[in-house]
Amino acid sequence: MIEADDLTSAPDEISAAQWRQIVNGATDTAIISADERGLVTSWNTGASRILGWSEPEMLGKSLDRIFAADAGQAQLRKEMEDATAHGRGGGEEGWRLRKDGSRFWAVGELSPIREGGKIVGFVKILRDRTIQREAEEMIREERHSLEVLNRAGSALALETDLQRLVQIVTDAGVELSGAEFGAFFYNLTNEAGESYMLYTLSGAPLEAFSKFPMPRNTEVFAPTFNGEGIVRSDDITKDPRYGKNAPRRGMPEGHLPVRSYLAVPVISRTGDVIGGLFFGHGKPGVFSERSERGLSGLAAEAAVAIDNVRLSQASHREIAERKRAQEALVELNATLEKQVIERTEQLKRNEEALRQSQKMEAVGQLTGGVAHDFNNLLQVIMGNLDTLQRNVPSDSAHLQRAVRHAMNGAQRAASLTQRLLAFSRRQPLDPKPIDVNVLVNGLSEMVHRTLGETIAVETVLGAGLWRVEADPNELEAAILNLAVNARDAMPNGGRLTLETGNAHIDEAYVAAHREVVAGQYVVISVTDTGVGMDRQTVAQAFEPFFTTKPVGKGTGLGLSQVYGFVKQSGGHVKIYSELGQGTTVKIYLPRLLGDSSDDTTPDETLNPEATQEETILVVEDDADVRAYSVDSLRELGYRVLEAHDGPAALRILDRQPRVDLLFTDVVLPGGMTGAQVAAQARAIRPSLKVLFTTGYARNSIIHHGRLDKGVQLIVKPFSFNELAAKVRDVMDQVEN
Repeated sequence: MIEADDLTSAPDEISAAQWRQIVNGATDTAIISADERGLVTSWNTGASRILGWSEPEMLGKSLDRIFAADAGQAQLRKEMEDATAHGRGGGEEGWRLRKDGSRFWAVGELSPIREGGKIVGFVKILRDRTIQREAEEMIREERHSLEVLNRAGSALALETDLQRLVQIVTDAGVELSGAEFGAFFYNLTNEAGESYMLYTLSGAPLEAFSKFPMPRNTEVFAPTFNGEGIVRSDDITKDPRYGKNAPRRGMPEGHLPVRSYLAVPVISRTGDVIGGLFFGHGKPGVFSERSERGLSGLAAEAAVAIDNVRLSQASHREIAERKRAQEALVELNATLEKQVIERTEQLKRNEEALRQSQKMEAVGQLTGGVAHDFNNLLQVIMGNLDTLQRNVPSDSAHLQRAVRHAMNGAQRAASLTQRLLAFSRRQPLDPKPIDVNVLVNGLSEMVHRTLGETIAVETVLGAGLWRVEADPNELEAAILNLAVNARDAMPNGGRLTLETGNAHIDEAYVAAHREVVAGQYVVISVTDTGVGMDRQTVAQAFEPFFTTKPVGKGTGLGLSQVYGFVKQSGGHVKIYSELGQGTTVKIYLPRLLGDSSDDTTPDETLNPEATQEETILVVEDDADVRAYSVDSLRELGYRVLEAHDGPAALRILDRQPRVDLLFTDVVLPGGMTGAQVAAQARAIRPSLKVLFTTGYARNSIIHHGRLDKGVQLIVKPFSFNELAAKVRDVMDQVEN
């Protein structure tokens, strides 16, 4: 490096004007120089863009104005002292101020300027990290919400005590929403029709309510107790429904200080309102739409769990009654002893099967609901990270690394979400006729490479195998999942056998497995010679997040994904295992009757760019997702129109002379689904092409988990490249 004293002799010295051009070229970085007192001596274009002040406004002014007003001078002085003593000051991330008073998150360093060995000033380098911080915060918050919901779902699935169950829900609601306190009130009424019994309280002692009467059916509470919907208020004391009932006109003296208010009804599967979850905070504006979504899913799971506990209690009462009857019959007729014992055992088995089925359904509803909301959030996160990744300067290694790490985390979250959808049977399947022998034979080499040399792979293909109709990609994924599980069960090596065959499930088997339909099936068996599982582990193997592997070695979603796919395909899956002997997992898929053929041809590689002013109408109610889709399509060269619901989209179609493609979310507000919008749009313009998008498969274009024929769909979260390819694919399709 050339010292300041040697600049006069440097042969390649650049001029001040050239140096100025170089500094002003860094438009994404503020480069500021100041004298030894901290007064600004130069201010580049990046500083004006980031901080808002122009160079004339800042020359001769103290640099402390970019810091918080109460600490600006002290912060600047400390950075100058550190730079003088150590050659560098600052470097910590924190809030900085713009000219308009707004705050942004930044990182910056202060370095000394030396001349002849003497410090004559300082140079400040400042970079805006607001977008990266917001993305990191969003991922952190959503991960926390998912952990809370998963933890609560797992606890609810196992809990049989009603009071402990409701306490779990109330505590989880407080943690999920950020409330100071929460309560669950049973929807019980007295003869006057206005008394509600407190059941649980979280965040405050029971004494906080003991001296007050229970909430009555006022305008504030009525929507919740009547099951009319969620009530959220940024400041309940300013709500027009608040304080109308005598004598207290709102909160009595000594009541918990509630400003932010959120109430969610808990509705049984029968449609009856079980009660309500109520959450409060002393500060206004605490609860958001995200709080509503999280608590809505939690309330649904609470309703299912409460219903299941009540059903279990009723079943236990029935078993107790039957047991008493059995004991009486022993004395009356000894010849009936065997029949009574068999009947009692059958009732116990039926009860256990019913409880297990309801538990799996409850966990499935929770995971599916979480995955649905999480996909929209992931679309916003991954979409904007994708944009950042394409636009971060190539010489900014720190930013590139930060965006890459954030994208890796978001992609892992998307993979987790996809597995949750698979278990909850809400992933969109694209079934095709399959020759299972051909599929398994093609997979055998991949399985061998995946498992390694210590495990021998044997394939036994059944003769005269029937065909099935299933999603081939998901079936391959299911078999690979089972193979990987088998590998982990054989740490010292062993043998894996893939076997296919025809099978018939009869009525006797169906009697013991109520969810199975009798008939003809193709069975795929995956057998290992590993450590095996005990009876309790087999019973829990298909539950999401259940795993016997060490922490960090597995998500516990592999078998649950297989379970969800097979059930969604109308099949059955069964585990046979013994400790020390190995495990066999059998997948039963219904036989395909008839001569259905798969005439699918591979897609050609298409140019993802727009041509000839092609116009796309984007219909999406989520503003962030819509903004990302619109910006991405415009970046690809398309002319883009946008609407937030169906009626708005149809009005645009009436006015615009040219629209080539309708890109619409399936679930929309305003009383119209995406499918209805597409139908009316094609009535106006028969040649209009349609591409749907969704984060969740239970909707009007997917029935029984299968995509309707001829429908084009891109599943959230999608990347920029996936969107470009899919839109080009739909645009270039030739109409039949």
